[in-house]
Amino acid sequence: MATTIAGCTVSRHAETQAVPVSNASRRRLISAKAGHALEILSHAVEYLTDEYVHEAKHLSAHDPQVEAIQILMALNREVYFGCPVMPTFKERLRVLFRFQAL
Repeated sequence: MATTIAGCTVSRHAETQAVPVSNASRRRLISAKAGHALEILSHAVEYLTDEYVHEAKHLSAHDPQVEAIQILMALNREVYFGCPVMPTFKERLRVLFRFQAL
């Protein structure tokens, strides 16, 4: 099942999806739609986290509020890592020289 946030569709089981380590630290080309979705999700995470802290509850992994925060964070990661990786300078040069050799 999927959810749509600001026009971006994300799967319901985002927390189970792994991201390759090599792509985790690379810059991303974030579309306006994805940027808007990331903004909405980030604000929701911040709001729920602030509310949780102000209520001064004891931290528990099985607390529904903590689970909601974890789901929103997983969706945020899915939207971000769903954006295409920006080519490095070296990769762009390689493509440029390959076209000039033709």
